[in-house]
Amino acid sequence: MKRREFITLVGGAAAWPLAARAQQPMPVIGFLHARSPDDAMPQVVAFRRGLAEIGYVEGQNVAIEYRWARGRYDSLPPSAAELVRLPATVLVAGAEPAALAAKAATSTIPLIFSIGADPIKLGLAASYNRPGGNASGVSMFTSALEAKRLGLLHELVPAVATVGVLANPNYAMAEGQVRDAQDAARAMGLQIHVLLAGTDDEIEVAFGTIREERIGALLQAADPFLDTRRERLLALMARHSVPTIHHFREFPVAGGLMSYGIDILDVYRQIGIYAGRVLKGEKPADLPVIQPTKFELVINLKTAKALGLQVPDKLLARADEVIE
Repeated sequence: MKRREFITLVGGAAAWPLAARAQQPMPVIGFLHARSPDDAMPQVVAFRRGLAEIGYVEGQNVAIEYRWARGRYDSLPPSAAELVRLPATVLVAGAEPAALAAKAATSTIPLIFSIGADPIKLGLAASYNRPGGNASGVSMFTSALEAKRLGLLHELVPAVATVGVLANPNYAMAEGQVRDAQDAARAMGLQIHVLLAGTDDEIEVAFGTIREERIGALLQAADPFLDTRRERLLALMARHSVPTIHHFREFPVAGGLMSYGIDILDVYRQIGIYAGRVLKGEKPADLPVIQPTKFELVINLKTAKALGLQVPDKLLARADEVIE
């Protein structure tokens, strides 16, 4: 064989797998979320940042298919089924309704979730250290911190005897959230007035009740539907001058009074990293469920002043961020 022919043959053989790889489709992440792209875009940015840290860039070596429920939880099962049919290489689910819909849609496609409740109780994981099955992710404790938030709100407005709890009856965690708040209220000598709102009209009715019953403060229970109504809620809280505590920093940043919870942007960065690790071949069964250890108290002093509130020095000293 002539030298030129040999080089051509060897070069062609070496180049063929490269060409074949170049033609292979990119892996697809099915991103299923209970919220909306308008109010959850910072989480998406953080998710992409986590992916990039492990070597994946959307549009370059990974594709992302987004499906948003916009607070309408009944749209999640068909969206999950659609992502499974693509098929997605890995599913990412934001909030319990999305995670449960994804889990029901497939027992084989890897699932990375971010939820506020206990994944073991929800049937998403066998244990925190060894989840088993096809799912792992982050448990954010948002649904388990209502009692702590009520205590912080009581510190800020100790003279208020009746506190409203705004919860979405369509959210699976709502019953437990209300129960936790009621138990904590009894220990503090407070009265709880439960306000259920799962639609825009019911939100308006709830704030009408706050006015009529002269409810002095409000605990907004963690819920994706209510998150999608952030601007509406903050406008109503300002109009009715009701001191309110929330679960995510995004509320006081946008003009709310205070929040206590995890750093949600870091959570979604971690979710991005986990999704990337799965794309590289790791299995969710072997990835421990992450439990955040840092919780942040954020207080908006400008809003407190507008409400005529003097924030106690002890509470200010414990705040991780004070917005002035």
